[in-house]
Amino acid sequence: MNPATKKDIRVALIDNSIAPSVYKPVEHWARFLQVPFSSFRASDGRLPGLKEGFTHIILTGSEASIEERDGWVEAEVEFVKEALSRDLPILGSCYGHQLLALALRGPAHVRRCSRPEIGWYPIDIRRASGLLGEKGVTYAFSSHFDEVIDLDEDFRILASTPDCPVQAFELTGRRVWGIQFHPEIDIPAAREFLQNLIDLGLKTSSLFAEALGMEPQDSGLIRRIVRHFLGVTPGRLTGCSP
Repeated sequence: MNPATKKDIRVALIDNSIAPSVYKPVEHWARFLQVPFSSFRASDGRLPGLKEGFTHIILTGSEASIEERDGWVEAEVEFVKEALSRDLPILGSCYGHQLLALALRGPAHVRRCSRPEIGWYPIDIRRASGLLGEKGVTYAFSSHFDEVIDLDEDFRILASTPDCPVQAFELTGRRVWGIQFHPEIDIPAAREFLQNLIDLGLKTSSLFAEALGMEPQDSGLIRRIVRHFLGVTPGRLTGCSP
């Protein structure tokens, strides 16, 4: 991304957090975007107008489950569908990844995980792509109890783990990507997040405590992801199926 194009970028960051003192996605993404952006609390009913000049949309993670579809979730699904109809580049992370699948293909394609992933895990990059780079193994922080499943041939599965076959996808012919993991949450931020969750005294606190005791490994893939995502422009790719 060169300076001539960077000044034209304006990101709408859809903040899906429920308790911003616990989970801080705007703070996490702001460290790496380095372009103008505006954040919108979806759970408070705030979503941007798509005539406001935004060029890219990021859907963040959430403490909510994709299976709990409150009114704000349905509103965000409709917002995503409208953004897709305008061919805006969209990147969804964790909950945002799942919400993309929900908007694109419906509720049969998201579900509760058989085994949650919380902590730092090796992620198998199965297909080379501009977003994730060459095939190989990368490490990033994860924290999810839901997942995307059974995507059709219009999607390219870019990455997987043994417990989550759809760790990343690309919608063929479109500038649309979903990533289940949290590359935007670096090691210090992940430790703070895990401790915040432990302090809540949830019934899942033991899982967060176990993750906090793991040896953290982060490959720093967020920089490549942001660079590639912000380097694309609105519109469809030519010569590809929708």
